[in-house]
Amino acid sequence: MKPKHDYTPSAELMRHFPEVSGNAVNGLGETQRRSPSPFFWHPPDRHPFGALQQFIVNDLRPAAGEDHSFRNPAVDRGPALVEVDEEVTEASAAEWTERVKAFALAHEADLAGITVMRPEYVFEGYRIDEPRVIVLGVQHNYEVLAKAPPSAEDLSAYHELHQQYNRGARAAHELTNFIRGHGYQAQAFPGPMADALVMIPAAIQAGLGELGKHGSMINRQFGSAFRLSAVTTDMPLLSDAPDVFGADDFCVGCQVCRNACPPDAILDVKQSVRGEEKWYVDFDKCIPFFGENYACGICIAVCPWSRPGVADNLIGKMARRRARGK
Repeated sequence: MKPKHDYTPSAELMRHFPEVSGNAVNGLGETQRRSPSPFFWHPPDRHPFGALQQFIVNDLRPAAGEDHSFRNPAVDRGPALVEVDEEVTEASAAEWTERVKAFALAHEADLAGITVMRPEYVFEGYRIDEPRVIVLGVQHNYEVLAKAPPSAEDLSAYHELHQQYNRGARAAHELTNFIRGHGYQAQAFPGPMADALVMIPAAIQAGLGELGKHGSMINRQFGSAFRLSAVTTDMPLLSDAPDVFGADDFCVGCQVCRNACPPDAILDVKQSVRGEEKWYVDFDKCIPFFGENYACGICIAVCPWSRPGVADNLIGKMARRRARGK
């Protein structure tokens, strides 16, 4: 595939960039572990990119006809949250784990995994008191997602992104109310705007997939064509194990997303980010393209794992490769 690195950001957008690099804010090149700093999708007064965020959200966001965005008050993002019931329903951790997952999957979630809270799952300046995280995934309509990036002529991929974010929000709110109704603390983290919780590391530990070269997760069933939301809680639950099925190894040799990225934002080798070697996407290159195109999604749409019916063959291929390496 011939690389499509053909994008140059507009001078108007670049005037809103701060002097500090977003990569520095994200901890690129740092060798010591720390919690991540608030970034672009947090409230604009909590990070250096507030002016750029406001410009993209207020000036570049399309007037999109039927508005599916999370900013539209008419959009259904789930029920209002109820108070925690005064009476605690007693059950074992195994029983609650089964019930919580069954409830989530019956209320719009397509994936559900559980892990314990860690300090690195909380953004600097924020606090989470609940000791466990339930991470939810909602699948994209691949045929619509494959039309990314959106354009003024075809906003279907833009609508699809917001529809799944809103479905994830509904799933998180429903599950939060279910847990609160049984007397346990629970907080919803619906996305897409950032809050206290760092979702992707928690989702990896909760067994929802591996981190891909494009900076998004790869799930063994849905590839990268899904979105996350989450609920934190003190309900007794059993943790899931990470699911390692070969996606990370596959990304080492795959160039599909990197070649398809117009601003050339996807780095080809892992980087040290806040003391962890991981795949990384150059923020300063990615966000201008995202802003000027109303959203993006190219990298997750072209990811070979995202194509329906492909994942099983790739998992088998990676298993055979690992077996030959032993």
